[in-house]
Amino acid sequence: MPDSTNPPNPPTPPNPPTSADVARLAGVSRATVSYVLNNAEAVRISEPTRRKVRAAAEELGYVPHAAARSLRAGHTRIVLLPTSHVPAGPLYSTFLNELQWALRRLDYTVVQYGSLGLTGDEAVRAWAELRPVAVISLGETALSPHNVDTLKRAGARAVLTLGPERVAGAHALVMDQAEVGALAAAHLAGRGRRRIGVVVPEEPGLDLFSGPRLAGARTVPEVEVTPLALAYTEESAAALAARWGELGLDGVFAYNDEYAVLLMRALLDAGVRVPEDVAVMGADDLLIGRLVRPRLSSVRIEMPSGEWLAGLVDRAVRVPSAMAERYDLTGAAAVPREST
Repeated sequence: MPDSTNPPNPPTPPNPPTSADVARLAGVSRATVSYVLNNAEAVRISEPTRRKVRAAAEELGYVPHAAARSLRAGHTRIVLLPTSHVPAGPLYSTFLNELQWALRRLDYTVVQYGSLGLTGDEAVRAWAELRPVAVISLGETALSPHNVDTLKRAGARAVLTLGPERVAGAHALVMDQAEVGALAAAHLAGRGRRRIGVVVPEEPGLDLFSGPRLAGARTVPEVEVTPLALAYTEESAAALAARWGELGLDGVFAYNDEYAVLLMRALLDAGVRVPEDVAVMGADDLLIGRLVRPRLSSVRIEMPSGEWLAGLVDRAVRVPSAMAERYDLTGAAAVPREST
């Protein structure tokens, strides 16, 4: 009968396979294994040999040791995307997905890091612990020149920031959200609308976009702008539509197409005619805006491809001095349809 007071020792886990094991099974040198599995482009290796090495690694379950690889290279292959929320809707999400796929094809490891609740200094210290080779700050954490220096001292070869201003030591990727708001307001003004509501989403993480879009709308002198808080729920839209008469607005820029469709449906349900009583404008020019009736006027935003930005990150890592200080990422144009 086993002694319950002295349970048997758990079995010792087997040692993980090494590159030497892969080399023996494939009949090649360890250096060849390293070249193949690290996608080294400077060394010419035949395709049959590459297939043989990969097959041996697959059979043994061998995975290169990231820490050892980083020590040899002098840096990691981590590109850090600090983000606390999923921002801005389908257009932006598609862009981020393309960026991550393109970086992976360039042999980078993309790490999304949730920094919710951390201050700038706290967040940067947490990012630096991962020793990323590059950081793409999406703007949720305001960086200072000291923060950029901290990241570079920890091994980051490139720090790219998304926002209207460049931080010293970093490269600025400028997305002019104010232009989006100005174009929407100018389009509504051109339709004779003078008292315009601008939707400001209540969802966290969207103020990076909604704040500049509101500010841009306010630059159009012909219109009077009223901010409108709106959560992305049918209940919130219905409550806003129910008091539309007392607001006295004849146009609305609803932040983006998703919020525009949500609000337009609530307005129509409340008996507010679109566009006769109120003209409705969205942004991002999403498919959903062309499917609803009346078809939604929008601001089309020309985003760069994720592949382009991945190439920019790669160049910044390899030759930081060759980078420009500022890159303008977007252009925009109003697209008139039936809702205005």
